[in-house]
Amino acid sequence: MGETEASGATAELLEEYRGELTGYCYRMLGSYAEAEDAVQEALVRAWRNIDRFEGRSALRTWVYRIATNVCLDALASAKRRALPMDLSAPSGGGTPPEPPQDSVLWVEPCPGGGPEATAARGESVRLAFVAALQHLPPRQRATLLLRDVLGFSAREVADLHSCTVASANSALQRARATLADRRDAPDDPGARPLNDGVRQVLAERYATAFSRYDMEELNMLLHVDATLCLPPYAKWMRGLPDIEAWLTGPAIGCRGSRLVATTANGSPAFGQYRASPDATGYVPWALQVVEFRNDRISGITAYRDTDRLFPLFGLPDRLGAEEE
Repeated sequence: MGETEASGATAELLEEYRGELTGYCYRMLGSYAEAEDAVQEALVRAWRNIDRFEGRSALRTWVYRIATNVCLDALASAKRRALPMDLSAPSGGGTPPEPPQDSVLWVEPCPGGGPEATAARGESVRLAFVAALQHLPPRQRATLLLRDVLGFSAREVADLHSCTVASANSALQRARATLADRRDAPDDPGARPLNDGVRQVLAERYATAFSRYDMEELNMLLHVDATLCLPPYAKWMRGLPDIEAWLTGPAIGCRGSRLVATTANGSPAFGQYRASPDATGYVPWALQVVEFRNDRISGITAYRDTDRLFPLFGLPDRLGAEEE
């Protein structure tokens, strides 16, 4: 095999890791765009330095070491990403939000569940989990993801971090303890997983109820402690009374919206379109990511950055007047 063929084969081999690396870097960084950049940088570094791979560890472990270092470098000077509930207490639903908090870096949604889901090993990329991860120091974050999400052994993680197994295990224990203290820790003992069929039915019922602005049906679908948050606004609400007060008060303009189904963070999501001012159709308003606990909706995160998010999620830039 010639040098060009060998280089092509190496690039193709490394490319096979792109999907799972994107899921890992997204969890590390809390931003899908930054994750894609980090993975590209990691694969370029791996390709350029493949001659230094000595085979003392698996190629996958070596590639993850490079990706981890890229993420740690990115996080060294970055602000922690957050959701509105990380910044303040819940507020009443009857009042409009303060101006957008443009200085805050928000945890962003990740399209689909696709290649990232195959690396999840039983833990989703749900927004609440990704936001909770941001409270961990970067090395603890990497250790927890590598061990509990991706299934690396203690020895592999120790080698990846160039530390002892005892140090790696200690970092994992501290990370688990921090997540356990978070309100939305992924190992909530009261939560039980939903099968895809039940979740799809609930999502369809939600879309119908929201489009009809049927508050009675929405209250039946929402968990009693459900949350609604609205990045880039710091405002968020908890509980049925405040969510209904928001929808029937400051957000009353959402009545008559159309929802187009998509998937974000492995959960049902919807592009929300409101009637255009000229009454000729519907224009983008928000990307709603819907999360579940048991057989109820536990959280709705409505992102207003439609110019950037709708193309990323393959959502149309407008709906005609006849479209449902």
